[in-house]
Amino acid sequence: MKAKKELNIQIGERIKRAREKGGMTQEQFAELINKTPQFVSDLERGVSGISIETLRTICEKLCISSDSILFARRDENDVSELTSKFRKMSHVKFRALEQIVNALLYTEAEIGSDQ
Repeated sequence: MKAKKELNIQIGERIKRAREKGGMTQEQFAELINKTPQFVSDLERGVSGISIETLRTICEKLCISSDSILFARRDENDVSELTSKFRKMSHVKFRALEQIVNALLYTEAEIGSDQ
C-alpha cells in the first residue's frame, strides 16, 4: 500500500509541474479538465490516484504524453511550454506563426490541398 501512495505522490507532482508549466492555477486547470479544484489539489498531493480517463484528459488538455506523467519521461517534442506561449500571443502573431509552421511542415502542394 505504501508503494501505491508513493506512486500517487510522484504522479501528482508531475501533473502539478505540467500544469504550472502551462501557466494555469489549480482552479483554471480544474475547469479545463471538468473537475473540482479540490480534486486537482488531492491529485497533485497524491491523496488520491488517477483514473485512466482522467489521465487521458489531462494529457490531451496539456498536450503531453502519458509517459511524462507516469514515468517522468520527457517528450522529445514537448509542446506544453510552446502551447502556453501560443495562448498569450496576439491573433496577428499567432497567424504569422501558423504560416511559418505550415511552411516547415508541408510542401506548397499540401498546403493548397488543405484549403
